[in-house]
Amino acid sequence: MHICIISDSHDHREHLAAAVAEAKQLGAQAVLHCGDLVAPSTLHAIIPLELPVYIVHGNNTGDLFHLSKLAHKPENRVHYYGQDGSVALAGRRIFIVHYPHYAKAMALTGDYDLVCNGHEHRAVIERIINIKGGETLRIDPGTVGGVSAPATYVLGDLEKMEFEIRPVPLPAETSDNQTVGKRRRAPP
Repeated sequence: MHICIISDSHDHREHLAAAVAEAKQLGAQAVLHCGDLVAPSTLHAIIPLELPVYIVHGNNTGDLFHLSKLAHKPENRVHYYGQDGSVALAGRRIFIVHYPHYAKAMALTGDYDLVCNGHEHRAVIERIINIKGGETLRIDPGTVGGVSAPATYVLGDLEKMEFEIRPVPLPAETSDNQTVGKRRRAPP
């Protein structure tokens, strides 16, 4: 199963829609949003893509009442977890939170295969040795909204546990002349 990991959209609908649409075209079957969506209405840009969206809030919480209300509408596939969430997809245990220090701590427990966070506004893929003697992958997809950094997201394969940082595909006039270097894969 392929997934799209995003964070820090900060109401940038076009960026959010472009990333998720490309990820879906590349086979993504679910979206993990690691917080700082801000306005729940921003999700209207990706709801028509009919992918399940698993989301937590961040430090820019926006309207949590309406985010919860949106998640309870039967016609969409938004799953809102509050501050943090635990999801099982394709046999993998996944933890989602906004803050990197919290994500690193949860990765250390060894209870999860993948821990995703946002907040840093820079994409990071790292393997953390956990207390059970194994490895947990921690991913921060960067800022899909392109806030003070290039707009990025992560496309991943849960079966192979392979992930790559990808630039958000935007037309030149809306990208604010931000570019992203080479696509990077998870370290071996």
